[in-house]
Amino acid sequence: MTEQNSPGSARPVTRPAVGASAAPRRARRHHWRRDVVELAALFVAVAVADAVANTIAHGPDGPVLLLCSALVLLTTAAFHTWWARRHSHAPPLAPPPDPTGPAVGATRGTSDKPAALWRMRTTVRDEPGSLATLCTALAGQGVDILTLQTHPLAEGTVDEFLLRAPQSLTAAELTRAVARAGGHSTWTERADAHDLVDAPTRILGLATRTALDAAELPLALRQLLGRCTIHSLPATTLSGRPTGLDAPVEGVLETTVMRLRDPAGGVITVERPYLPFTPTEFARARALVELDARLGPRVPRSEDVLTLPEGNEITVRRADPTDLTAARAMHDRCSPRTLGLRYHGPVADADRYLGHLLSPRFGRTLAATTASGRLVALGHLLWDGDETEVALLIEDDWQRRGIGSELLRRLVDQAVEAGCDSVYAVTQASNTGMVAAMRGLGLPLDYQIEEGTLVITARLDTAAAPSRVPGAGPTPWTGPSGR
Repeated sequence: MTEQNSPGSARPVTRPAVGASAAPRRARRHHWRRDVVELAALFVAVAVADAVANTIAHGPDGPVLLLCSALVLLTTAAFHTWWARRHSHAPPLAPPPDPTGPAVGATRGTSDKPAALWRMRTTVRDEPGSLATLCTALAGQGVDILTLQTHPLAEGTVDEFLLRAPQSLTAAELTRAVARAGGHSTWTERADAHDLVDAPTRILGLATRTALDAAELPLALRQLLGRCTIHSLPATTLSGRPTGLDAPVEGVLETTVMRLRDPAGGVITVERPYLPFTPTEFARARALVELDARLGPRVPRSEDVLTLPEGNEITVRRADPTDLTAARAMHDRCSPRTLGLRYHGPVADADRYLGHLLSPRFGRTLAATTASGRLVALGHLLWDGDETEVALLIEDDWQRRGIGSELLRRLVDQAVEAGCDSVYAVTQASNTGMVAAMRGLGLPLDYQIEEGTLVITARLDTAAAPSRVPGAGPTPWTGPSGR
């Protein structure tokens, strides 16, 4: 160990052991009276041994006494050897407490009982000792503090914990313990292993996803803020009229609602009624939106070439607003019946939806093109409130060739990656192609008739989704869905 004296230089320093005095110990003086006492004791021992030996040797039972003494000595030695060997294999004693161990409130590795992970947020007074009191109360319940973040506010400090608690401890008991320690406005929610990632690492990962794909912004906001409703309010209507909606560059925070300027125009509104936003969360969300604005429109470029049963090759890739002209041309080639089955409304309004459907702000779109580059099919995964919609449009001449099933399977895979619990398709009973494609997924399906249309909902297995945020549910991201 070295002690720094000045930049670039160090000299060794000898430090005393723990518990030792810093001052050097004085050597004890060797006194002559101690030698006299030791010599006298030696002469006394010799005299006693000589007397015992003479008594035994000249007595009538001298040999018997010597033999008994030898047996007693051998028995004592054998017993001592056995005892030493037995206790040499005993488990080591527990080490003394480590003075550098976990802080107050930690109970790491002290119990093998089943445990549960909790996320907890509470507000305490901004004064010395308030956090220590809270940690002591948690330790009294056998709770282990895994991570802690603090959010200073004007009226106090919001402390956000990730806790490992006994399985038998309920949320109500946890809240009562925190209240007795001075915490108020307490919120608790079950967590899992995904929450063990520290905040800086998680935020950097979300920023990376946003930088690679503009469609990841709503998903990144959901993972950052938890269960919330996100509304994208465009600056213009489908008919091109301005909506008058706008937000300042720095955004607006109103307790449970934050408004951010949408890089694509308009306003992004995030609502979380069950838990107020903190200034730290607002700053992080604003940073993600600003990153999206600076990078501009972007969609990952990846293409998969598929061979249809009849031998034709098609290319499946992500679509973006640059495909608007090709999509309108495909509309012109589609029959009124095909457009009516897709948009469930006046065929003349179909072109108005394309600008929103191709925008990554409202979801993800896959395009299927022929070897000559002609766009023949579109598949949409749309964030529709608290649910997720899938929709397909296949040009008439390319229907019944497996293109719709392939697009639908890929869209469902993306929904699983996004953490969606289910996807639904709105169609008509006469649209046998869409019904067959949904059945071909091999997923549990629910059928419901709403206003003369058939709604087919597929429940997804999201257990293996890498980006899943437990308890958050699908992102409520509302916007035009083209219905």
